[in-house]
Amino acid sequence: MAVGEDKLPALLPVPGVRLATVSAGIKTPGRKDLVLMELAAGSRCAGVFTRNAFCAAPVTVAREHLAQSAGQPAYLLTNTGNANAGTGEQGLADARACCEAVAAAAGADASQVLPFSTGVIGEPLPVALIGAAVPQAVAALAADGWAEAAAGIMTTDTRPKGASVQFSCEGRDYVVTGIAKGAGMIRPNMATMLGYLATDAAVGAELLQGMLRRAVDMSFNRITIDGDTSTNDACVLVATGAAGNSEPGSADEPLCRALADAVEEVCVTLAQGLVRDGEGASKFVTVEVNGGAAESECLDVAFTIAHSPLVKTALFASDPNWGRLLAAIGRAGVADLDVNRVGVYLNEVLIAEQGCRAASYTEEQGVAAMAPEEIVIRIELNRGDATARVWTSDFSYDYVRINAEYRT
Repeated sequence: MAVGEDKLPALLPVPGVRLATVSAGIKTPGRKDLVLMELAAGSRCAGVFTRNAFCAAPVTVAREHLAQSAGQPAYLLTNTGNANAGTGEQGLADARACCEAVAAAAGADASQVLPFSTGVIGEPLPVALIGAAVPQAVAALAADGWAEAAAGIMTTDTRPKGASVQFSCEGRDYVVTGIAKGAGMIRPNMATMLGYLATDAAVGAELLQGMLRRAVDMSFNRITIDGDTSTNDACVLVATGAAGNSEPGSADEPLCRALADAVEEVCVTLAQGLVRDGEGASKFVTVEVNGGAAESECLDVAFTIAHSPLVKTALFASDPNWGRLLAAIGRAGVADLDVNRVGVYLNEVLIAEQGCRAASYTEEQGVAAMAPEEIVIRIELNRGDATARVWTSDFSYDYVRINAEYRT
């Protein structure tokens, strides 16, 4: 079950990036579950990673190798079916062994390989299976492998997620392409379950890192499916420099501004795609909070609503139970909140104001507003100029079933 268009858009090749997706037999025989990305020499790479204290072994190793390679890795290796998380020292050794397998097959140094894993937590990584499949992946690398890779990184996802943006700046054409996976255990608190973006622009490491952090803050950090932060979250942005431009010197230069907009656009599309494909999702919900004294309190209100199991189950039932919205707003921790100034809307229907049901509201209006697949919950705090928006999904029977059966 998912919401909205399920067709993967055309994903444009990024000069300087090649990809391959093969089967290692990690969890399901015959399933393509191993993705290798090759980056042209001189490519810059920025990354953001999970804030979960129980971070997975590949997260630790990827951070180390990103630093050791001075932000210029040559390969990204992703396996599905096994998270290599909660695996202790052996997990670290296994992640490094996978990097060594890529290095041996591709003629690189192991520190130039960043590992990523997703799947079941607490199980040992099948290093032998991955190592045996790596040479096949190296041989299959191709510039047009983005769509197959988008499917190859999936776990409980029902559809691949990807986006491309083309833009021109100062006489040159550029491209940004990205893919992501994730459908559950998502309130990323940094990025997404796994996300990979690349551009052919040349950008310095510091500017690239800042660009990715800003894009993540406005996209992947504004979504929640179930309020859980994964042990394996990672998102990287690669700049290959194949477009031949001179590296911009500051974030205010036209190319940096245009590229930042394109990266954010791709990130928002991918982040919304995760919500639309949330485990068991039947609703795509935008929670918009306006009129706050600060953006932080707008986000507190928005996420309290978006995380509420009672709100999310009402969304699944298309039940305009607006009392649950009032309760969520009231416990969001906004200091000195004057509830009599708060307005609550479902789409464009005013349902509550002055601390109670709006005089104009009818239950029939509420039922009609809750019926569509896509819903906007809008809160007007009327205490300032700040605003914030987050995206979430409902909770359905299928969410419980998927997660109850995940390891079986």
